[in-house]
Amino acid sequence: MPHFPVNHPARPIYRALSGLIGVYILVFGVWGTAETIGEPLFGRNGTWALGLRTNLAFSLASVIFGVVLIIGASRRTNLGHYMNLTAGVVFLVTSILMMSVLQTEANILNFSMSTVIVSMLFGLILLGTGLYDKVGPPEHAEAELEHRKHPVADVHRR
Repeated sequence: MPHFPVNHPARPIYRALSGLIGVYILVFGVWGTAETIGEPLFGRNGTWALGLRTNLAFSLASVIFGVVLIIGASRRTNLGHYMNLTAGVVFLVTSILMMSVLQTEANILNFSMSTVIVSMLFGLILLGTGLYDKVGPPEHAEAELEHRKHPVADVHRR
């Protein structure tokens, strides 16, 4: 079973960071939708929004993902924890897949290398925030502190 820290002291910072990423993705999606409206859904033209290449399908997906991330960041439950973990993996997998088809007709989301890099960065940040924003009862946090106070660990702290 994986070990996720419970009630980490920097949890509000991690939620704010994932919320900012969600706002950027939402603004990018709205801007990209405004720029690509009327074009084919999976068009491969040179439309750019906020420094990233996009098409209508990618812009609409970004609007949905941005809203989901903002909702997850605004909740003080474990919903944000699971949403950030999932979104981080989705961003990383999507960026690797789209990088592998970058110069082919299979590039249906019209990614460029800059889009791949930003997607990887967002994926890593969201995965990191998901690892440290788990919420639990005070008993779980206390049990985690006791787990950290292992006799071997105490020897190395001196």
